[in-house]
Amino acid sequence: MIARLKGQVGAVGDGQALIDVNGVGYVVFCGSRTLSKFVVGQVATVYVETQMSENAIKLYGFTTAEDRAWFSRLQDAPGVGAKAALNILDVLAPAQLLDAIVLGDAASVQRAHGVGKKLAERVVSEFKGKPPPSGLFSASFTPSEGVEGLASSASTGSRAAAASALTNLGYQNVEAQRAVAVAAKELGDDASEGALIKAALKALAPS
Repeated sequence: MIARLKGQVGAVGDGQALIDVNGVGYVVFCGSRTLSKFVVGQVATVYVETQMSENAIKLYGFTTAEDRAWFSRLQDAPGVGAKAALNILDVLAPAQLLDAIVLGDAASVQRAHGVGKKLAERVVSEFKGKPPPSGLFSASFTPSEGVEGLASSASTGSRAAAASALTNLGYQNVEAQRAVAVAAKELGDDASEGALIKAALKALAPS
């Protein structure tokens, strides 16, 4: 199974890219958010989900291991195939997708092309209350992933740490995750763990 490729971007087309690794060209299927980050002629690290069928072997590529992990996780929901998973990740980055699930915000998931109301609601209900995926390895960032990958992982990590701190204070896991998601929407994706905890506690305080 191919899990990662590092090579020169040979071409970018409609829904796919050509990655040249030591003279071997790999066709990788990608969403538009991923493709927009590729520059022809430059070296890119692509995290790959390999899917095999009777007729073909397909490689789906992402610029972060976190995106790849969510692509795999989304397909655990009944009715969500590779195309729908790519479309969802086109409109929602991993941290935003986690927020939508925690908040029960099916409307945000429904913004994805080809994803109807019932499928969006199924995604939210299927993963609500569950921890985010860890992917093939426990760490979702490696030095080769670049600054953007670090920012993405740090964002999700801060939210997870904030939710964990709230559960240590005695709050239920579901209400802690929801409060942190509300805080993240208010403060933005780059909010620190401390800021998230403070805002989440405010959201949890009796009105």
